[in-house]
Amino acid sequence: MNYIHEINAAVTVCDTQGIIVYMNEKSQETFKPDGGKDLLGTSVFDCHPEPALSKVKELLRTGETNVYTIEKNGKKKIIYQSPWRDGNAIAGIIEMSFELPAEMNHFVRK
Repeated sequence: MNYIHEINAAVTVCDTQGIIVYMNEKSQETFKPDGGKDLLGTSVFDCHPEPALSKVKELLRTGETNVYTIEKNGKKKIIYQSPWRDGNAIAGIIEMSFELPAEMNHFVRK
């Protein structure tokens, strides 16, 4: 799975207990001030203040997807949080964070 590990988007995966089980290179770099790869095996619940903490727990409970944009340190990002499944059961959450350019094309396709 080197393509996920090396993609220019932060990919972080947790299990149903909120334990971080995977971080690609970009995720490790993004969260370096918070511990980087040492966050593996720790809880995402400790990393999210309210109301984000409640939202993460809700996603684990309901299996819904949460998508939003943020601006931090002058960079605009889209955050995509979605459950991953083991069969039909929710197994955790995958969070992907992509940097967005200041100006971005938008196409409506038919």
